[in-house]
Amino acid sequence: MLSALARPASAALRRSFSTSAQNNAKVAVLGASGGIGQPLSLLLKNSPLVSRLTLYDIAHTPGVAADLSHIETKAVVKGYLGPEQLPDCLKGCDVVVIPAGVPRKPGMTRDDLFNTNATIVATLAAACAQHCPEAMICIIANPVNSTIPIAAEVFKKHGVYNPSKIFGVTTLDIVRANTFVAELKGLDPARVNVPVIGGHAGKTIIPLISQCTPKVDFPQDHLGGKGYFLCLWFIEVLNIKQKAISISEDETSCSSFSLILSNFIKTSISAQNSSKVISLAK
Repeated sequence: MLSALARPASAALRRSFSTSAQNNAKVAVLGASGGIGQPLSLLLKNSPLVSRLTLYDIAHTPGVAADLSHIETKAVVKGYLGPEQLPDCLKGCDVVVIPAGVPRKPGMTRDDLFNTNATIVATLAAACAQHCPEAMICIIANPVNSTIPIAAEVFKKHGVYNPSKIFGVTTLDIVRANTFVAELKGLDPARVNVPVIGGHAGKTIIPLISQCTPKVDFPQDHLGGKGYFLCLWFIEVLNIKQKAISISEDETSCSSFSLILSNFIKTSISAQNSSKVISLAK
């Protein structure tokens, strides 16, 4: 996973387009029938950078693809169903997005997801290594702290590992930090940039308040000591959201994460076309 911190996340994402980019990318969404996969596929169908959009899942993808194909944009959409169709889904892809996996339900830790999602990611990564080894792989299946190393090892095993091609997309943490700090300080969140380091689970998500732009001040006992107030508050807000509507964390974030992920993919496509872009991930 990487960190490239340059300017406020939302502003960077909005500036991710390039008119000089070659608008002919093939993008695959693996897990396209899920809570994140469907809205993400909708957003990608609307992108002028995407010419071919392939949707894969173990159920419902032909229907999802048929629905999206009615939208009057140039991207050609096709659905693929089951492992036997996965190779055709991946051939020729420039970008592969992996939201596939079991979502974390209330009360579950990310470690609880490991046994199931690790197998799913390993299987999909192996298919990518075989059928589109040069593609940019964007993984959001949790626990990302663990699924990224798994994907990397699979690519190494197949002899096609390129560390600049595998991403754990956790930009949502940065966007949330910007929004939360803006709320506390009465600022415009589009103009706030809070660098976030570490991982994508619980206390490993560390917002660097001292590096925030514009500069903000909090009482010292809010920034350090036993509580690490802001980090714990960050987690508490997410827990409250989940309990309030009794759904999983992934389902809580479907809309916001789909938009953020879509913009990250557009940035990736622009970068592959030698356009100067700035984006953020960890």
